[in-house]
Amino acid sequence: MDKFSFLNAAHSQLIEDLYQQYLKYPDSVEPSWKSFFQGFDFALENYADDDSSAAPAMSANSAAVSNAAAGTEIPEDIKKEFKVLNLIEAYRHRGHLFTNTNPVRERRHYEPTLDIENFGLTQADLNVKFNSAAETGLSGAATLQQIIDHLRKIYCESIGVEYMHINNVDEKKFIREWLQVNENHAKLSAEEKTEILHKLNQAVAFENYLHTKFVGQKRFSLEGGESLIPALDQLISRSSQLGVDEVVLGMAHRGRLNVLTNIFGKSYKQIFSEFEGKEFEEDVFSGDVKYHLGSSKKVKTASGEEVSINLTPNPSHLETVAALVEGICRAKVDDKYKDYKKVLPIVIHGDGAIAGQGIVYEIAQMMTLEGYKTGGTVHIVVNNQVSFTTNYLDARSSTYCTDIAKVTESPVMHINADDVEAVVHAMRFAADFRAQFGKDVYIDLLGYRKYGHNEGDEPRFTQPNLYKSISKHPNPREIYKAELIKENIVSDEVLKKMETEFKALLDEDFDASKEIERNTMDIFMEDDWKAFPICPRGAMQNSVDTTYDLGQLKELAIKMSTLPSDKKFINKITRLYETRKKMIEANSLDWALGEWLAYATLLTEGNNVRISGEDVERGTFSHRHAVVKTEDTEEEFIPLRHISDSRFDVYNSHLSEYAVLGYDYGYAMASPNTLTVWEAQFGDFVNGAQIIVDQYLAAAEEKWKIQNGLVMLLPHGSEGQGAEHSSARLERFLTLCANENMIVANCTTPANYFHLLRRQLKFNFRKPLVVMTPKSLLRHPRVVSPLEDLAQGSFQPILDDTQADASKVEKLVLCSGKLYYELLTKKEELACENIALVRLEQLYPLQQDKVDEVLEKYSNRKQVIWVQEEPENMGAWSYILRNFRSHGIEVIAPVQSGTPAPGSHKMFERNQATIINRVFDRQDEPSKRPVTA
Repeated sequence: MDKFSFLNAAHSQLIEDLYQQYLKYPDSVEPSWKSFFQGFDFALENYADDDSSAAPAMSANSAAVSNAAAGTEIPEDIKKEFKVLNLIEAYRHRGHLFTNTNPVRERRHYEPTLDIENFGLTQADLNVKFNSAAETGLSGAATLQQIIDHLRKIYCESIGVEYMHINNVDEKKFIREWLQVNENHAKLSAEEKTEILHKLNQAVAFENYLHTKFVGQKRFSLEGGESLIPALDQLISRSSQLGVDEVVLGMAHRGRLNVLTNIFGKSYKQIFSEFEGKEFEEDVFSGDVKYHLGSSKKVKTASGEEVSINLTPNPSHLETVAALVEGICRAKVDDKYKDYKKVLPIVIHGDGAIAGQGIVYEIAQMMTLEGYKTGGTVHIVVNNQVSFTTNYLDARSSTYCTDIAKVTESPVMHINADDVEAVVHAMRFAADFRAQFGKDVYIDLLGYRKYGHNEGDEPRFTQPNLYKSISKHPNPREIYKAELIKENIVSDEVLKKMETEFKALLDEDFDASKEIERNTMDIFMEDDWKAFPICPRGAMQNSVDTTYDLGQLKELAIKMSTLPSDKKFINKITRLYETRKKMIEANSLDWALGEWLAYATLLTEGNNVRISGEDVERGTFSHRHAVVKTEDTEEEFIPLRHISDSRFDVYNSHLSEYAVLGYDYGYAMASPNTLTVWEAQFGDFVNGAQIIVDQYLAAAEEKWKIQNGLVMLLPHGSEGQGAEHSSARLERFLTLCANENMIVANCTTPANYFHLLRRQLKFNFRKPLVVMTPKSLLRHPRVVSPLEDLAQGSFQPILDDTQADASKVEKLVLCSGKLYYELLTKKEELACENIALVRLEQLYPLQQDKVDEVLEKYSNRKQVIWVQEEPENMGAWSYILRNFRSHGIEVIAPVQSGTPAPGSHKMFERNQATIINRVFDRQDEPSKRPVTA
């Protein structure tokens, strides 16, 4: 739309001539005209891109210059047109600050207001017609009063819109035109209004029923935000009409039970049974509280489309689930739909959480990233205007809790949650915008929280005045019911019948819940996991065939180590790939080739592989080079994409651990046939994602019966690089290990690593795999394997000392990781025959039969020692002690410390030498402390 089209009918030739004169001789025109044209140029510069096809009012296509015009002043009506235009722009930019969107508080006051006097207009102008009315979507000239009324309806009633921060012209134009239809108000049929009332009744009546039947029990009620239920119903329905086949929803606990019943169709009977505190059917699963559980269902929308909907289970760590939602959606796009428009991520936030949790920003930045985009997410904030007991003024510095949206230039709608039709209208906008542009949309539902943070909390301790207002405030159902009665859409009799029937249904299910002996757990995405039964205890110890034909393996190795001859790469890359081919010919494969061949063989067998994390394309230590670029054009070449039709994806992530690990965990949750790998740049960086490890990786199967095969690669080992970049905190993972919930490994050979990765997809179940990966060993001359060990071998959880004579061994030394090679060098230097070095390649679960074999073999031993380079209070020692205490095991380790390694390289070398010498009794050891059972 041409922003200055209203000038076409007013003094056009005079203005044209003056403008041409101004362009040539700026100082020759009268000062007021000069200022006008300067402002006009500024406006052109800022707004001309709004519609490149429209010619500006003053197109400067006349060559005539009127010298007489130099003394002419700007006509007053032209000045007024521009003042009205400024008023229109102000409504677009700042109208959201002056809305009726808060149901229970007075709005904060903002200056300057939108009063016409602030724009140089007066009350006398209200009845004057202005051509600039066309800029607001009106059909022609209109009075200033009509323009203001029109703008207020669009921008200042129950919906406040923020979109002028968006730079994309097409997006802004789409939003502006969408808002102008029906003056940004819903246009609903009587049938649609009745259905909305029905969903509101379900939401309100369900919460009221729980409040009377389960007094004081936590349920994190939706009361004050019940319009979320018709909102979700409408969003799913509208999106399905726009092509969405599957929805993945993430939310914290507030309102979750209401969503489970009234959107996902979980039976009220089952919810009531869970309130009774009955155990779950399977004793092996500890289960979780009812407001953390997930669900997957197929539903039919009001318009008849069938949609798969999934509510992702989550812990109380509020925003973590958003990362999983994005990963799940991407996996479904990659594996099944091949189209971002087919899968809709919806994330429901609290106002405190979206403003306060850093992971929100990390996820927001994924929106358009190639490895992480999902085609746009609809973010819905159930805005209670309070965080636990913190007032909104203490919960953020930004004006709105949704100001994160400005980072990605996403539109925001702030809605009065009491106006359910406005809520529905906003949801339709969100569905339409997301479908059109594949970007995030933020919906801020301003409501309130009827009770405290939980139903046992007293909110008047901290917000007495607010809760005086809330206690007198009618719920959204009562407000909407009154509107529909006034419109003659429904009658009191119909409403009473609706409420009575629903109450009877709840009573019936409440009585039936008493008969349930044990609860059943809804399984999240159960259809996707039918081929993968939950692993029975002990099955992880079973051997798995990970062999691969030797001839084909060598062919694969050569193929993926050969660069295309028609492309020019930098010399270092060319030499590196040539070195790989020489390794293959010499039958001595390093770590990178072992890893590559694991991926390559899985790809040829029909599996997909996804690797993500910081610097994973080349590898932090420049060992992988999964993606190489041509020297001249930087064209990417990915060798593993040229060996099979299976999908190999490798993505350098943005600088995030928390969100990216959550994302990849979600991806693995939805794609059991993909080897999903997240690699930390350095192992200690997993600290930044500890919540994902604690709440999902270690606990999800016990809490929610959810399997996950995510692989975490954590570079680990003391190399003298200081307190950081030394330890991946092996002790933390081993502390979390129980009931065969994950695998923790620390391999020392390329062949064992190869089989470990292949075994991950050869299992007929899925478990998370945590690997302490090497740094210095990546290029260590002794860390090599022949092709035969890859082709014909299998994963070895324990590697025995093949050079030791068991009859001579007096000291059995157990260790793990890179320290083994330092001990081996010292053993060979000293020609020790009385020491055996045994490596634990898989620390959890311990292969007990293999452990027993080793201990029995070295029956002449006088000592069993665990050696580690981590301080004694870290590393695997505490875990080893728990499992070997009956064998009188001792420890050799650096002294206890608050940091994983010293900052001085010399101190590191001294400490490392000390523990190695202590193993071989080469020095006095006054600090050595044997530990026995």
